[in-house]
Amino acid sequence: MASSSDAVAVPYPHRRGGHCGSGAMRDLLEWAGLGWEGPPDEGLVFALSGSLDLSYVRNAALMPPVYLVGRGGDLETDLPTRLGAVVTVHATEDPQVGWTYVRDAVRAGRPALVWADIAELPYLRVRLQMSRHDIVVIGYDDVQQLAHVVDNDRDEVQLVPYEALARARSSRGFPVPTRHTYFDIAWPDSLPDLATVARAAFAQAAVAMTTSTGPSIVTGRDTATGATGLAAVDLFAEDLARWPEVFPDEVLDLALQGLSAFVEKAGTGGGLFRRLLSSGAADIARLTGDVRASEVANAAHLCAETWSLVASLGRQEGPARGRAEQAALAAAALPSLERDLVTALGAAGALQNAEVSA
Repeated sequence: MASSSDAVAVPYPHRRGGHCGSGAMRDLLEWAGLGWEGPPDEGLVFALSGSLDLSYVRNAALMPPVYLVGRGGDLETDLPTRLGAVVTVHATEDPQVGWTYVRDAVRAGRPALVWADIAELPYLRVRLQMSRHDIVVIGYDDVQQLAHVVDNDRDEVQLVPYEALARARSSRGFPVPTRHTYFDIAWPDSLPDLATVARAAFAQAAVAMTTSTGPSIVTGRDTATGATGLAAVDLFAEDLARWPEVFPDEVLDLALQGLSAFVEKAGTGGGLFRRLLSSGAADIARLTGDVRASEVANAAHLCAETWSLVASLGRQEGPARGRAEQAALAAAALPSLERDLVTALGAAGALQNAEVSA
């Protein structure tokens, strides 16, 4: 670790990732010297988090007026806890206290996983607010007032002014206040049996997809229509066909562009996280010999390809109404495919009576 009284940098392995959470966790596992037959790929990390889910919201108060996400909200704690780590989540409204948590970790030689709003990170140059973006702080320089930040969306370490990082970590933007959240992770010396933790992760994902809790990402907003899990798949497939009736043409175009971004570009690894799950389940099958994991990989691949098709039809050339109609036709296959995926997850998770009719 390179350090002085006012500057510290932690040696840290990094590979560009498809998703901020699983990409950061992949790097952190390699930093901790953990893995099965070498450092894990990002897909394996995502699969072991058990974080597959779906949330769909249509809300006129948003712009674009739809929101779609394919993972649950607890990957940052569920994955390390499942692997035997101890996770302490620190959150505060006090920027000095929040920075002290991070600074102390880096000074102790530990990278710091934190939330940041992507709209406030200067190197991303985006206007879309997303307050729960995972980045890892691996160094700081008090003289130049720069934090050393690793982001799944960039190959190189980013030098971020303290003021900009503080704004990103104190955002009150969508979907929740960032509150200088820092995940203090004490990794174990070795990892548990892969087959055992994989079964638990598959079971968690199956349960999440069959438990509809409503539009949780915007709970309390009367203008919102939404659902989670398989109920969200059903709602999305039905609702997409109504978009041409609900939205004026210019708003419909924004909604379709947003749909494409949510499925392919918004840190999902492509195919609304299903492609990451497919890759990870294939790794689990290869490393453990479990054919049920192969079935998860195949089912997730079909879901990913169909979500990607819907996204591509939404962003193709031509009038918005025609694009929406074509996308809706493709989306009609999703409820059946997603149920097949949940069935495969339940079987691989040893859930004897997985209910997939939600």
